[in-house]
Amino acid sequence: MRMRTLGGTGIKVSAYCLGAMMFGQWGNPDHGECIAIIHAALDAGINFVDTADAYSSGESEEIVGAALRGRRDDVVLATKVNFPMSTDPNARGNSRRWIVREVENSLRRLQTDYVDLYQIHRPDLDTDIEETLSALSDLTRSGKVRAIGSSAFPAEQIVEAQWVAERRGYVRFRCEQPPYSIFARGVETAVLPACQRYGMGVITWSPLGAGWLTGKYRAETGVDMTGHRAARLPVRFDPSLPGNQAKLTAVEDLIKLAADAGHSLTHLALAFPSANPAVTSVIIGPRTMDQLTDLLAGVTVALDDAILDQIDRIVPPGVTLNAPDAGWLPPSITDPAHRRRPAGSRSAG
Repeated sequence: MRMRTLGGTGIKVSAYCLGAMMFGQWGNPDHGECIAIIHAALDAGINFVDTADAYSSGESEEIVGAALRGRRDDVVLATKVNFPMSTDPNARGNSRRWIVREVENSLRRLQTDYVDLYQIHRPDLDTDIEETLSALSDLTRSGKVRAIGSSAFPAEQIVEAQWVAERRGYVRFRCEQPPYSIFARGVETAVLPACQRYGMGVITWSPLGAGWLTGKYRAETGVDMTGHRAARLPVRFDPSLPGNQAKLTAVEDLIKLAADAGHSLTHLALAFPSANPAVTSVIIGPRTMDQLTDLLAGVTVALDDAILDQIDRIVPPGVTLNAPDAGWLPPSITDPAHRRRPAGSRSAG
């Protein structure tokens, strides 16, 4: 397994990162099997594990904590904070009040006294980034957190966070975790260049486009909207939506391209983000041992320029076929009220 440096931290991480979102109620509820998958990944050379407090309401962190007993110091452990953990309106977000409380909960569930990488799972427009970075800096200086990062931040907020950290003397984000796949290439426009400009590592998630880039969903068979993911995130799967229709069309072209190159579609898709020089590690998120075995088999696949050029023709650089696959969209996009003056004040003048 190749090792790369995470930003300028000096921390060496494997080219594949084991994502733990599928461990627990959201994917595989069998704790024993999930622990076996984690151990198999570590035995295969992966030294990087990523989870989040919100994954199955903390269950994923508990599984990871149990799996790492006796192996904790050999693993670069990452978790995240932001999503709601209860109905309490303050048990979420990026406030100091929540971060300093929730990191303790994560440490307890993970059975550790420090986290190698603590990430802000999504932007929070209700909280000043100065407030967030101040809290994270205190946690870093206390030794509970070794490095900090962001996830699904737009380029302008990545830059703002870097400026605030420099001006206020705070610890700065050392990596960004964006969605990045053949179907979600929007980060190529500004996010990846911003990360390179500030020396940030990049840990990409959803390289298989939530299963689309395995060939699971085809034009002739359609999409099963009763599946767990489709039911939870219908906008990313509903075949009646134009963005998802575009994915069904592109899948057929990509399956042929992969076959002509002697690869499976899954391995082609996994190799795609790794080809970008901005990317440090690609998160794989197996639910079963068979899935892990298949994913690990693709670790040596490298795409030459001819194949990458053909991918560019199927899905152009910088294009995300379906907007909800971007990970986070600002209220100015998702809420029409942010784009419209009140009805009584729209007259010209």
